[in-house]
Amino acid sequence: MARKSDLFLNFERMWREMDELMGEPWAERSRSGAPRIGAGFSPKADVFYAGRETPVAIVLVELAGIDTESLSLEVCGRDLVISGERIVQQTEGRVYQQVEIETGAFRRVIELGADVDAERAEASYDDGILRVELPLQATIATRVEIEPKNPEHAD
Repeated sequence: MARKSDLFLNFERMWREMDELMGEPWAERSRSGAPRIGAGFSPKADVFYAGRETPVAIVLVELAGIDTESLSLEVCGRDLVISGERIVQQTEGRVYQQVEIETGAFRRVIELGADVDAERAEASYDDGILRVELPLQATIATRVEIEPKNPEHAD
């Protein structure tokens, strides 16, 4: 049986494919049916965990053609928020046959499956791929004392 996270991943992929298949009228509506005015686009991302001694969450985001000056990264609890803008290139004097490269502002919230140490996060950008490494927070076991039942108040 598919895991819960796999199901959500498959639904997100299905919606993206429907947006591509159906075009603008479909894409202008959110999954709730309300219009998505000025919603921008949602870049594709991969999230995985690596490292045994120093475990990290690694997020790869496809951001080809986006200037790093327009990018913003923020960690809020277990959410990594990536925002920015792909500027519309010069269009004057051109007659387009096809336009598929999405432009405009975007904001993507990626929910991580573990607590991270945001202070030690590192990000790099190479060949259109943003790589964010977020060290996982060490989990500290806490011992909970068990108090014996008072024999005078036995049921």
